[in-house]
Amino acid sequence: MNNELHSLPRRVRFVPLSAKALRALAEGDLAGGSAEAGVALDEHFVSDRARWIFAYRADQLARDPSAAPWITRAAVSEPDGTVIGDAGFHGPPDETGTVEVGYTVVPAYRRRGYARAMLRALLVRAAAEPGVRTVRATVRSDNQASLATLAGFGFTRVGERGNEHDGLELVFEVAADAIQAA
Repeated sequence: MNNELHSLPRRVRFVPLSAKALRALAEGDLAGGSAEAGVALDEHFVSDRARWIFAYRADQLARDPSAAPWITRAAVSEPDGTVIGDAGFHGPPDETGTVEVGYTVVPAYRRRGYARAMLRALLVRAAAEPGVRTVRATVRSDNQASLATLAGFGFTRVGERGNEHDGLELVFEVAADAIQAA
């Protein structure tokens, strides 16, 4: 693939992952998760880390079914229909109106603009919600690609925190009314 194709703006759409799809993926059932989602998911969706995340999100939905519109979805490249990752929010807005974004690009599709496209779509969604005041993103301190992705969207570093899975994470926020969908 030539460099020109890598620089084209990407478009993505999100496909919901039901509790049943999330549970299948958490159990390592790629075929079942794909069938339930209605799209061909990549092996990435049953990696150890993905299985842990999807189990957590399935449990989250079992506790609070109203979180479904907010949490993890398969990210599909348009117009070709290839599943290139997953993205969503960690849940509905909290009592302060804050939502936290999360996104992962399947390794074979990294460095092609998909993370930027997913983040752009998530920010547009958040800014359109009347209850959202702030969008938060946390990134491992050594994840240069994600740090660069956030840089173009008006995020400001507001702190850091430890995470049992990722170690030190930097915390960034942007006001919903200041979102730059660059």
